[in-house]
Amino acid sequence: MPKIQASTVAEHRASQRAALLDAARTLLSKHPEQIPGLAEVAQHAGLARSSVYSYFKSRADMFDALVTDTFPRWSAYVEKRMDAATTPGQKVQAYVDSNLQLVARGDHALARALASAGSSEALASSSRLMHDRLEAPLRAALTDHGSSDPVRMAELVQSIVYALSRMIEGGHSLRAATRLGRELLSPYLDGDSA
Repeated sequence: MPKIQASTVAEHRASQRAALLDAARTLLSKHPEQIPGLAEVAQHAGLARSSVYSYFKSRADMFDALVTDTFPRWSAYVEKRMDAATTPGQKVQAYVDSNLQLVARGDHALARALASAGSSEALASSSRLMHDRLEAPLRAALTDHGSSDPVRMAELVQSIVYALSRMIEGGHSLRAATRLGRELLSPYLDGDSA
């Protein structure tokens, strides 16, 4: 029987599962065109191939777990940065900046790889939940900032994030993309929007 490397069996299992998901995430980000196999993930995580089946029934099951694990991390990252901002305008800017930081560090490529690798219910559900979870604080910040239509304004802000994300993925630096976003948004976010 393998040695447990945590204080409880539950902690050990959680740690092993996290290691497998991290390995799958790394492999998928290197080769976004294909979902890695369970044996490959086990090898990358430094675990026995047979141990993977204690956590995932199949490659599709692992993919669903990866989707379910990845999108909430994105949301939590953005929410944390928005929460640290003090004014509504700064919260909106934090929303834009943190999304761009995630794109620059490769998280968006991973999310795109997940989206292109499969069309599972977990993917659709997690993607919807992530966007809903992120839109709520953005709309609240826009409402507090004085927007007359925070729903449509959130769509506009999101379109700016998408455009800047494409620039980063096309070779623009994070710094250049962030500067462009601030140049465009600052007159609105720093001024009186009412």
